[in-house]
Amino acid sequence: MLTIDPKEIPVSQLFGHLTGAVGPRPIAFASTVDKDGNVNLAPFSFFNVFGANPPILVYSPSRSGRDNTTKNTLDNVLEVSECTVNIVNYAMVQQMSLASTAYDKGINEFIKSGLTPVASEMVQPPRVSESPVQFECNVIEVKPLGDQGGAGNLVICEVLKIHLSKNILDENGGIDPVKIDQVSRLGGNWYGRAKEGLFEVPKPVARTGIGVDQIPQDIRNSSVLTGNDLGMLGNVENLPSEDAINAFAKANAQLKDVLAHEDNVSRHRIAQAFLAEKNVNKAWMVLLAKR
Repeated sequence: MLTIDPKEIPVSQLFGHLTGAVGPRPIAFASTVDKDGNVNLAPFSFFNVFGANPPILVYSPSRSGRDNTTKNTLDNVLEVSECTVNIVNYAMVQQMSLASTAYDKGINEFIKSGLTPVASEMVQPPRVSESPVQFECNVIEVKPLGDQGGAGNLVICEVLKIHLSKNILDENGGIDPVKIDQVSRLGGNWYGRAKEGLFEVPKPVARTGIGVDQIPQDIRNSSVLTGNDLGMLGNVENLPSEDAINAFAKANAQLKDVLAHEDNVSRHRIAQAFLAEKNVNKAWMVLLAKR
């Protein structure tokens, strides 16, 4: 492991490590206005949702690491405490990137990027028509995290209204992770396209898993099973019964052969194959079967 003291490396290098490690990050495409009504549009990947009651979004326009100047977005929300936060999908990622250009104050990035402003219902800043999800927000606090180049400024927003494209909804009215086609930010010039890397992990909320510590030691120390495999095995509430295990072992010719030869490596590989199919119960029966 390489160990780094943040105080001992240049801020630019530290920024690279932080943004390369903490990702993928969602993107807040924030629209703001100054006291004269001039519109600004800029993306920020230091962004997330922080609560539902009240609904809170937070994004951070950092000070420039080169000259310590502040972004127009930050200046604007300090003058007019409203914004819209627009979610970025793949169809608009290149226009969003163009809008991130450091244009002079007063330049409207909607015009520069070719994106379409649409009037908001409760706040002054316009929404991005092309965005699949648009939040109208009241800025309830701006919290500076420092006064040097690279320092963040938390823009804490309460969501007043949400606009959802019907094209991204599933049959139950929820947001479909494939249809929304979100993009995310990583380090350097890299982005991620969420729908190309989706997989589902059941939440252990409806039951209490036994935990990895309750898995027999010879299984925990397997040279075959991975940490993910052990996590799945530990997320069961009850182990299969002895009768079920015996019946399964008798019906499975491959397992009977493995048991006869006391081949634990092959046994663990069979269990791992069941885990890859999300069949945790059969994996456990393989692992617990006796000769």
